[in-house]
Amino acid sequence: MFQTPQTWVPAGSRERIETISRTHLGEGDPSGSRSGTTAPTVPMGEVVAGIEDLIAASDRLHDEEAFNLNPASNVLNPRAAALLSSGSGPRTSLGYAGEKYEMGLKHIEQVEVVTAELAARLFNASFAEVRVPSGAMANLYAFMATCSPGDDIIASPTTIGGHVTHHAEGAAGLYGLHTTGSPVSIDAYSCDLDALANMAREVKPRLITMGGSLNLFEHPVAKVREIADEVGAHLLFDAAHVCGMIAGRQWANPLDEGAHLMSMSTYKSLGGPSHGLLLSNDAELSQRIDAIAFPGLTANFDAGAVAALGVTLADWIECGEDYASEMRASASTLADELSARGVEPFRCAEGFTDSHQFGLLAAPFGGGMTAARTLERAGFLTSGIGLPAPEFPGGQNGLRVGTPEIVRRGMTTADMPRMAELMTRALEAGQALCAADQEGPSTARVRHGSTRHGSATEAILSDIAAEVSTWRKDFTEVRHTA
Repeated sequence: MFQTPQTWVPAGSRERIETISRTHLGEGDPSGSRSGTTAPTVPMGEVVAGIEDLIAASDRLHDEEAFNLNPASNVLNPRAAALLSSGSGPRTSLGYAGEKYEMGLKHIEQVEVVTAELAARLFNASFAEVRVPSGAMANLYAFMATCSPGDDIIASPTTIGGHVTHHAEGAAGLYGLHTTGSPVSIDAYSCDLDALANMAREVKPRLITMGGSLNLFEHPVAKVREIADEVGAHLLFDAAHVCGMIAGRQWANPLDEGAHLMSMSTYKSLGGPSHGLLLSNDAELSQRIDAIAFPGLTANFDAGAVAALGVTLADWIECGEDYASEMRASASTLADELSARGVEPFRCAEGFTDSHQFGLLAAPFGGGMTAARTLERAGFLTSGIGLPAPEFPGGQNGLRVGTPEIVRRGMTTADMPRMAELMTRALEAGQALCAADQEGPSTARVRHGSTRHGSATEAILSDIAAEVSTWRKDFTEVRHTA
């Protein structure tokens, strides 16, 4: 490798990185010299072909072989995808429409204006910043518009899906903000209002944030706005995951409920490009955000991504209500069907979910990441997550499941019983292997034969994956498009 080994990276990841590098690039002199004892550098033509092969394999996995149940991912309208690969991406677009610094931008500036207007219309906002490259950057813009380094903020903790960008390790900490996790109401899977009011009076934050990586029931935005007003704070709603529920009119719009700002990434339940969006009805904040974007942090941006976002927003204006309604119904049905088979979702006072996503209690299946890897081998793509439930030693205690992509591919509530049956079979197979491992190597070998037991489990998962791949071929179209 030519990079210095990254000692701060976990050992397993370092080994994986080194293997990938050697496999695809070789170890030789980048000039192509074959002198010395190291393997030569792979010719760059082969490297390019290898990259193309890897992307093609990834496309086959997501488009033909597996069901994507990860609510942090989705599929694009093909017309939006085509715009992402157009030649507009690297074109500069510095400055306001009508006053661009470079020539040849009369078409791209119109795309910017149309996309911003579509965002404002869809989310009932007076200002939409569409030049943001990601949801994390949208949050950073919001922090910069409302706070100064050294200020205190209150944000959702990880136990209810609070995102890293709101905490010390992410954008908030990098900007110099001090984050206090908001008190949690487990029954509501949201903040505890009375405790939050007391905390706000004590901390006196400049900003309170809501929302996160898992949203099960609507958050009490209007009541938190009252708390924010009492202590002179702004309120940011991070809609990265739940923006589809909002755009599809299944959940109340946080801006209408009093949030000063609403941030989001646009590739999750919204089904757009990997991009960001920041919205507001506050004129002063809007002006600050505009200055942060230009001439501040964004300046030039990916015009192709903005165009793809415009198509995505048009999809939602045209048919988003049907899409979001089916996502919500399918998530609820899938959660119920899994529960009926003994795979228990995390339960709030009102039930499992009123959203497009839910959490599974993963401890019986070896923890969140072990369960996710088991399901991946069976053809289901999910992700681990923390839940306000008993901790799982050494790992996450939850598994996050969502319906954005499978619904956009054409699935409905009628497909959820079969989905639940296949997932249950896979998880039970993985559970048996985990139980054998927990008995201890010697006992497991005597009772099961560790190799035989593992092979039997892999055979079960392989059979399920084959069934999934065959079924997956019934859902190749992208639905809910304008």
